[in-house]
Amino acid sequence: AALAPAALAPTAAAAARPFTRSLWLLSGDGQGRGGLLRGSPASPSLACTCGGLHTEGDKAFAEFLTDEIKEEKKIQKSKTLPKMSGGWELDVQGTEAKLVRKVAGETITISFNINNSIPPSFDEPQEGQKPDEQEPELTSTPNFVVEVTKDDTKQTLVLDCHYPEDEVGHGEEEESDIFAIREVSFQPTGDSEWRENNYTLNTDSLDWALYDHLMDFLADRGVDNTFADELIELSTALEHQEYIRFLEDLKQFVKCQ
Repeated sequence: AALAPAALAPTAAAAARPFTRSLWLLSGDGQGRGGLLRGSPASPSLACTCGGLHTEGDKAFAEFLTDEIKEEKKIQKSKTLPKMSGGWELDVQGTEAKLVRKVAGETITISFNINNSIPPSFDEPQEGQKPDEQEPELTSTPNFVVEVTKDDTKQTLVLDCHYPEDEVGHGEEEESDIFAIREVSFQPTGDSEWRENNYTLNTDSLDWALYDHLMDFLADRGVDNTFADELIELSTALEHQEYIRFLEDLKQFVKCQ
């Protein structure tokens, strides 16, 4: 079933990076303009085989990207993605990832996309702190969709989950769930299109007893706090991997060589 997208506490296991990527610090006015990004519009360099415009600003931009890529690779924990415990099989297609696990006549599928999965930080730097001390870690907390399919049925139970922002920093509490169910619905098994005319249960006004049973239902199938922690680690590593790839593509586009 095509899934509608539905984002906690950073864990020690998650890859640690400074929150503000230095690419954006190039902007002199804080609005994405200025600094190295503002080249001289009237200073084209020699033409190359791509036929594109090349300026001194482009040259400076490419040099900066070279340094940026080196720095990002230095803090990259591993070139391979971390493994998920519990027998989950991982399939990655660009920014989209899918985890699949089969248990006693059921297939559980987790889908998520790492785009826009890093929540913004609005914390004000405190006086007396050094720059490296006031930057929180970059952590990817994606929305994810859980599909539960039974072998002998034609319907799939779909649970739209996310990491609530108000749970940030409370992951150490034993009784606290670090993820939440946002919506629940049934979709035809194997259908490639999401059916908007199927009833969707929003959990905002749901009876807590029913909600707790839904959370227990997921936990019995391996989707619990441990899974959610590991998903953050996996998503953070995948997001960082894709970010580095984006910088490399951007460098080649700017250089055009």
